[in-house]
Amino acid sequence: MLRDGAIRPTEYTRWADARARFARRQQDAALMDSLMASIPREGLKVPIVLGISDRYSDVYVADGHHRAVALMTLRAPRFPFHWYWIRSVGVHIERRPFPYELLGLEAP
Repeated sequence: MLRDGAIRPTEYTRWADARARFARRQQDAALMDSLMASIPREGLKVPIVLGISDRYSDVYVADGHHRAVALMTLRAPRFPFHWYWIRSVGVHIERRPFPYELLGLEAP
């Protein structure tokens, strides 16, 4: 699910841009090393937060870019996340099932 054409980064144009920045900066590289070591042992402790644009139905990582890159590198097919609609009337974390059809997928 985490790929440029499905769930995209908000702070970067493409996931490759996020990876490149994380590799360049010492602080980011240290965090990535920590995540790469801890996720296989302990799983993802803090869920990724996804936002869905009500206007375009685009899905973005709103919080958790480092975690997302680590999951992509580890080729984790599933991961814990929270999600919300980005609407003109406000934003709130949803409790209902995630709309996987926006990604061209069926619900797991």
